[in-house]
Parts: sequence; structure tokens; C-alpha cells
Amino acid sequence: MKKLLALILSLAMVLSFAACGGEKVQDETAAVDDGFKIGFVFLHDENSTYDANFINAAKAATEAMGLTEDQVMFKKNIPESAECYDAAADLADAGCDIVFADSFGHEDFMIQAAKEYPDVVFCHATGTKAHTEGLDNFYNAFASIYEGRFLAGIAAGLKLNDMIEKGDITAEQAKMGYVGAYPYAEVKSGLTSFFLGARYVCPEVTMDVKYTNSWFDIAAEKETANALIADGCVLISQHADSEGAPKACEEAGVPNVAYNLDTRDWGPNTALISSKINWQPYFEHIIDAVQNDKEITQDFCGGLEEGVVETLGLNDAVAAPGTVEKLEEIKAKLISGEIKVFDTATFTAKNFKSDNVTLDAEGHVIGYKADVDSDEAFTGDTEAIADGYFHESEYRSAPYFDIDIDGITTK
Repeated sequence: MKKLLALILSLAMVLSFAACGGEKVQDETAAVDDGFKIGFVFLHDENSTYDANFINAAKAATEAMGLTEDQVMFKKNIPESAECYDAAADLADAGCDIVFADSFGHEDFMIQAAKEYPDVVFCHATGTKAHTEGLDNFYNAFASIYEGRFLAGIAAGLKLNDMIEKGDITAEQAKMGYVGAYPYAEVKSGLTSFFLGARYVCPEVTMDVKYTNSWFDIAAEKETANALIADGCVLISQHADSEGAPKACEEAGVPNVAYNLDTRDWGPNTALISSKINWQPYFEHIIDAVQNDKEITQDFCGGLEEGVVETLGLNDAVAAPGTVEKLEEIKAKLISGEIKVFDTATFTAKNFKSDNVTLDAEGHVIGYKADVDSDEAFTGDTEAIADGYFHESEYRSAPYFDIDIDGITTK
């Protein structure tokens, strides 16, 4: 009886296949059985604003691309050590076609894995070596986040102007504070572009910077923000990955400009605006490329125009009047190229000591050999000044602007 039923079922399947058109049914079966997988390596977890931004983008991108849960694998809290290689290798062994890691210190371990798994694509955010390693399966990605930080600086400068006009501070007291993670080019590029944005609308502004020497340390970031406030900083921003600085600002009643996430829940009375990299377009790019045998951009770097750089969380309760309109105006000028963030006419660097820098008599940077092809000695190898501005993230995706400009003081 069982054999008869099996024969009937088999015959029914054959007739159904013929009636529907065999080729179409085979295509649909192939789509359902797609074995594609992607794995992600994160330095921290959702408690880090930096990693939460990546995690949220990964979930959005994989859902938008139609991937199921069993096609997406996450490795969280992976330090910048050999544990990164182990995590990447585990993902490759698990059948992942793409392995992505999100932190600068992951890069060498990702390269090690890429060499050992030549049939797997390895992608890495904030890294510097893809264009010099000569590997066909290793790629870097970043974004022109300096555009977003410049816009956040515009909002900050307008807030300072509003505070001056209201008599809350004097023009001489228009000093911002900045909580930095490390004195790396990535952080210096961001803090400088933020400062230049603020000074674009508030010429009197100055800024103090303190480094925590950690990407994620809630207590240290809060303590550093409080120290800057105690030193007379009337607005705080940061390149650090926790709620430490925003919460310190809320407790002190000091406006705060954040990074990666909307922080209005942490600081409803003080959160001003945030900037972030939207990683969803990049994740969709690499998934599409691998699934459809397309080329992956070796040094991916999107900006405002592509929707890869964004501002978010503008707080109407804190922002100065006219901020929305001004941000729209400046954004359009950044996209058109009318405004260059690192226009060398807008800053001087009289006290910056480097064999790579050439200054004119007024202290403007007229030549700078940037360390684009990174080595341990940070040797300058690429002229980054042309057409009157510093060409950030054009010769590789990761930032290489590391000039200490006048108006910014490191404490």
C-alpha cells in the first residue's frame, strides 16, 4: 500500500512539474535552496553605540536582501586579538561566503584569515591595507563621515551663537569640549571637521580635546566629559562609543553632540544632534556582489550624496532657531562641492610639527605627505593637498587627516 501511495505521489509531482513548466520550478527551487551565508565580527555588542550602529545596519541589510536567519551569523565581543582570527575562521568553516569585521584592530587577523580561506570574501571597516595587500578576497570600507561631523558642527556653532545672543555665555566663552578615543587619524579627522563646521558659523569658537585611550569605557568617557565641562567647555561632542558623555552632559545641563545613535533618550534636555555612518548600503553592496558575481569596491567610501553619511536626532528642544534650514543649505553645498570640509584657506597649523607638512607664511597647509600606504613608521607617501583642500579618504577609504590645527587644544 505504501509503495502504491509513493508511486501516486511521485507521478503527481512529475505531472505538476510538466504542467507548470520544468524550468520555472527548477529556478524557484534554486532560490529557496540558496546556500549563501554572511558572517559578522563585532568588537562589542549593542551596549556600544559604535557596534550597535553596525548591528542594526547588518540586520536591516540582510532583511532587505531577503536573507533568512540561518544565512546570517553574528560574533559579538570579539577583541582586537587572535580571537578575531578564530572568529573569522569559524565563520568561514561554517560556510559563510562573506566575513565582515568592524574594528580597526581586527584588520591583521582578517588578512590572516583571508590568506587561509581564498574562496571566502573578507571585508573590514576602518582598515588601511586592502589597496596594498594584493589579495583578491580582502576589502576595506569606510565613509566620508567628516561631512556628517561638519554638519553636526554647524548645528553646534548655531547653538553657541544662540547662547551668546541670549547672554548665557560671552563670545570669549564659546569653548567646546571633545571626548576622543585615541589620537588616531580617524579621530583627529572627525574632531577637526566638527570644529571647522562650528567655526564656519561661529568664528569665535575654540575646542579642548581629551583622549580616553579606549574605544568603549562608560566611566572614563563620563569622567572626561565632566573634566571638560569643569574646564569651561559649554558644549561637548565625542568620538567614543558609550552613553558616558551624553549622560554627563544631561546631568550638567550642557548641550551634547553625539555619534552613531540618536541620544535624545539619554539626554532629552541636552542632546543636540548626532552624525553616523549608515552601513546598510555597503552591506547590500557586498551581498549583491558575491551573490551575483559582481565586483566589490576595494576601498568603499560613500558620503552624504549616497546616503552613507547621515545626521540624525536633531532635538528641536535644544537646537537654535533656523538650524534645519541651515543644515539643508550646507548639506547641498557639500554635495555639490561648493564647500570643502578641509579647505586649507579655513585653517592654520602653525604649531604642527611634522617632516611631511609644508606651511606658508601665515601657517596655512600648502603641502602634506599623508601616510596612505600605511607602515609602522607612518611614512608620508601621498600628497594630500591639491586644488586648495585636503583630499580626505580619496586615496584610500580610511581617514588619514592627522594635522593638529590652530584653535584646538589637546589637554
